[in-house]
Amino acid sequence: MDEFQKLTDENQKLKLAVNELSILNNIASSISSTQSVEVIIDMIVLKCIKHLHAEEGTVSLLTKGDEGQKFHTMIRKQDLTQQRVPIHLDHQITGWMLLKQEPLLSNDILNDPRFTLPDDTDQSIRNMLCVPLIAKGELIGYLALFNKKSGQEFEDKDRRLLVIIASQSAQIIENSRLYEEEKEYLLLKEEMKVATRIQNNLLPDSNPEIPGYEIAALNIPAKEVGGDYYDFISLNNENLGFCVGDITGKGMPAALLMANLQASLRSQALINLETKECVENINKLLHRNTDSSKFATLFYGDLNPKNHEINYCNAGHDQPLIFRGNKLHSQLEATGMLLGVLEDASYLSESISLLLDDVVVIYTDGITEAMNSDFEQFGIDRTIEVIEKCSSESASSILQKVHDEVRLHSDGFQQSDDITIMVIKRVE
Repeated sequence: MDEFQKLTDENQKLKLAVNELSILNNIASSISSTQSVEVIIDMIVLKCIKHLHAEEGTVSLLTKGDEGQKFHTMIRKQDLTQQRVPIHLDHQITGWMLLKQEPLLSNDILNDPRFTLPDDTDQSIRNMLCVPLIAKGELIGYLALFNKKSGQEFEDKDRRLLVIIASQSAQIIENSRLYEEEKEYLLLKEEMKVATRIQNNLLPDSNPEIPGYEIAALNIPAKEVGGDYYDFISLNNENLGFCVGDITGKGMPAALLMANLQASLRSQALINLETKECVENINKLLHRNTDSSKFATLFYGDLNPKNHEINYCNAGHDQPLIFRGNKLHSQLEATGMLLGVLEDASYLSESISLLLDDVVVIYTDGITEAMNSDFEQFGIDRTIEVIEKCSSESASSILQKVHDEVRLHSDGFQQSDDITIMVIKRVE
């Protein structure tokens, strides 16, 4: 009799192993790591409900952020023969899984001291089996089943099977999640390439050549796509329009706002409006056509090379510097607020006359706010000092000296903001 019992037990174990193998093979043949995470999890939950005879199943994945670790329920499925409201015990399971990272089985949830349930908890909740999803030694989520059918209880063999399913599924889920992240990354890279092309097409191909003047400009974005902008516009009255702007944000939003700003500026400048009228109209267009959180600073000037005069409007931009006789002569303060904030903002225009060898330097805060490893900014005083020492040189040389000193100051420290500088020098 003992021998017969042993054979019976072995036969039962063999049947159980075959059944487990069949279920695992069924699940494995249905999913692939190239499918979406949602599709994979949906299949796993439905297979578990079917093979373990549960009324409901769920998978929650762990996300890590600034606010700590949180479980996010990806899929919640019910057996179609059941007409109950879905069971929600997610917050009860979360603490257990983060702390224990081991299976949790309860066949009397309502009276289980491990659960703290509110008074309005659905009384139809009977039992639960929950196992962790662990990939490469890291907890990535959990798989849970609720209410075994026909009033039965979850058994150790159910726990064993669900642990095996979870161990096989966890890596597939994680691989799929990584695959999706890679696709998103590649999509973002392609988007950045498009944005870079947009910005490169917006910036001038070369510096303008005007008798009696040397003009040079430089733009170095901190990342693939920046928020700085400069431009030269040949006006109908043979004057030269020029500008330097700083746009909020980075990436595609900044590139699109830059394109919007350039189109607005050129459309207004080419109908020979005064600088203040031009900037006022640009402000209205940006306010109406961009998000309320987006704005830009802009210095727009109109150079008359015949009478050597610049008429300008400064919409909240860093104060351009005027050097005369190798010394700082003046700074061009803002004549109005930055663009895109208030639709009816008013602006003023001012004029300056340039003498022989005068130097005009327009820049963005990527110059003055460039930091070194001690978080010390390059600063406006150091910027002025550098230009004073080389103001007798050519415009391109002045520009290069400023850029070299900023790089030397940063000493390899990562560039945190876009760098743009324009130099206009009156020569013989």
